[in-house]
Amino acid sequence: MIFTRQKVEGIDLNSLRHAAARTGWLLEGPDGVRAGLGGAADTVSLPNGLGDVDRALDALRAHQLEGDLGPAGTGIVAFGSLPFDRMAPAALTLPHILVTILRDGDAWITRSEQASDLPLDLAAGYGPDQGLLEIDSFTFDPTADDYAHGVARAVDLLRRHEVDKVVLARSVTGTLREVADPAALAARLRSREPACTIYSFPTDDGRRFVGATPELLVRRTGATASAHPLAGTIAVTPHTGDEDFQSWLLGSAKNRHEHAVVADEVVSKFASAYERVTADAEPSIVRLRSLAHLGTWVHASCEHEVDAPDALEILRLMHPTAAVGGIPRDEAYRLITSIEHRDRGVYAGPLGWMDSRGDGEWWVGFRGVLLHGREFEAWAGAGIVAESDPMAEREETRAKLSSVLAALLVESI
Repeated sequence: MIFTRQKVEGIDLNSLRHAAARTGWLLEGPDGVRAGLGGAADTVSLPNGLGDVDRALDALRAHQLEGDLGPAGTGIVAFGSLPFDRMAPAALTLPHILVTILRDGDAWITRSEQASDLPLDLAAGYGPDQGLLEIDSFTFDPTADDYAHGVARAVDLLRRHEVDKVVLARSVTGTLREVADPAALAARLRSREPACTIYSFPTDDGRRFVGATPELLVRRTGATASAHPLAGTIAVTPHTGDEDFQSWLLGSAKNRHEHAVVADEVVSKFASAYERVTADAEPSIVRLRSLAHLGTWVHASCEHEVDAPDALEILRLMHPTAAVGGIPRDEAYRLITSIEHRDRGVYAGPLGWMDSRGDGEWWVGFRGVLLHGREFEAWAGAGIVAESDPMAEREETRAKLSSVLAALLVESI
């Protein structure tokens, strides 16, 4: 299939966000926005999930790109929201139309030959006017007490050194009083969480996954790669002084340990594929609207691009990191499945894009809601280490779920 890339002007960002959030693929972060429209031009199936990533780049390179020159991520690009289970069936989707607006305002549209007649009105227009919604009913799974019991069980194993860290999650499902507009939710999240990457992706089971993720799993650009793992969390309020929560978080032995486990793992994974790896000497504070995290930037590079793994190959190395799974990876995954008793689906799975050069960006797919009609589902997890307090971890998941659902609700749960 032939695709044509054209540098353009006059695209209204709000109109693009609204269109992609409702029916396409949307990724909007501090560095720009990337949106897929017009449906699927091609689908790359990964029957064994990340075990099949070798076939993805060849499938994208089978298509031909013509037209204007442009940077990575503006040509032949496939989007994906992959399951947490790294070996579960997955797919990447190449849209008929790709629209990219970078932070400096430069913009490109890439269209398939079949998309030449598709309408694309991205001039300034009216945005979604749906306000905050209310919930008819909701249910936690597991309950607060059962979640705390699961954490206590995990802590006992951690203190016996059977695992070093595990992330345990729980969900809330419910029904809204009216159907949620993904475009309104994406616009609200953009306003609430300017430091995050806003996403809206269709899922294989017919739902739409909409949220704001702060965690970059991997960014691959030629011979270089970066990651920004987050671990260690504190709930904050608009009236909390920065010095108060920063000193507590940086001085918390439990949170520093939890974060170090994650950052060290990312450094180790990069070192297995790259010649040079560097990381921040000390974690920094990542402040969101109602939460703050410890974060560390990790960078990797090699001499020649041809020696660098593509974005999905790096993803196969990284996912799941200790930020969403645990250490050691296999033992932690078995503990997760034995305690949670539910398939996480796309929650905490990789979410992002890769182009035909092998460049791409993948984020941790969390801090979002799965929507289908009036039904919704949201997940949140907490990193459990030997020093964890079950009651505190339970409240951390409640704070995270409240943060997510506050974008939908008048009042948090």
